[in-house]
Amino acid sequence: MLKVENVTKYYGDIKAVDNLSFEVRPGEIFGLLGVNGAGKTTTFRMITNLLDPTSGKITLNGKKIDYNMTDKIGFLTEERSLLTKLTVKEQCYFFGALKGMSDNEIEKSMNSLLNEFEVAEYKERKIKELSKGNQQKIQFVTAILNHPKLLILDEPFSGLDPINVELFKKVIIRLANEGSMIIFSSHRMEHVELFCEKLVILVHGKSVLEGYLKDIKENYQKKNILIKGDLTKKDLENIDGVIKVEKLKDEFNVQIKDKSYIDIVFNNIKKFKIIKFVVEEPTLNEIFVEKVGESYEK
Repeated sequence: MLKVENVTKYYGDIKAVDNLSFEVRPGEIFGLLGVNGAGKTTTFRMITNLLDPTSGKITLNGKKIDYNMTDKIGFLTEERSLLTKLTVKEQCYFFGALKGMSDNEIEKSMNSLLNEFEVAEYKERKIKELSKGNQQKIQFVTAILNHPKLLILDEPFSGLDPINVELFKKVIIRLANEGSMIIFSSHRMEHVELFCEKLVILVHGKSVLEGYLKDIKENYQKKNILIKGDLTKKDLENIDGVIKVEKLKDEFNVQIKDKSYIDIVFNNIKKFKIIKFVVEEPTLNEIFVEKVGESYEK
């Protein structure tokens, strides 16, 4: 288990991370979210022992993370970190050697992953000759070559088309099922919702929301109702408890204060011919925008 306990990090007088705590257990996919400058990268660097916390502690399976434990960690950085003049094979051997893998272990893992990511044909090609999407695949391959116990994914879908996003998703879920602890960070909330069971949202290095995603959604007061029928936007806006009405093609997305207003909305529109009335949970994007906005206003 990864434990981050009351971690604070200062750069001079600037507090980059403020008393942050969370746990990631084997098989869990954990979301670490926030706008640019929220403290995510600093947190990743402390977890990988590239930076020391000013206070607090970080442990992996009860031990302080040091150079002896980094072989168990994989890190896909947001920035491209490939040596573009090397071939794909040379790149894999370089990263594998850094993780203490033998040549046989590297060869076996590399061939399996290149096949899984559908890039085996590029093994002898230089990195600089590959498309951005295939470079991202190779970067992911090198991050998981050592079958890490802890895997940090910072914007893993950068430069990928929808088909390859599905491929990455499949591999990430497989790794979690095999027991890897995965920390996932992305600005695309719909990607986070695909994977993450638990999450923390950071603002100025401090957690403003944390917990299981299903509980966060359930406890979030505002609800959405999708309504389709022979009524107008004004008909909906005049109903008690309605916060916002948005026209979506041939239907309306109605945001209400909380679930107690569902029946009120229904009773007010049942005189119309309604062909769709679906109550939806709020999206993580809506929750994220509200929580981050509230914190910046304080």
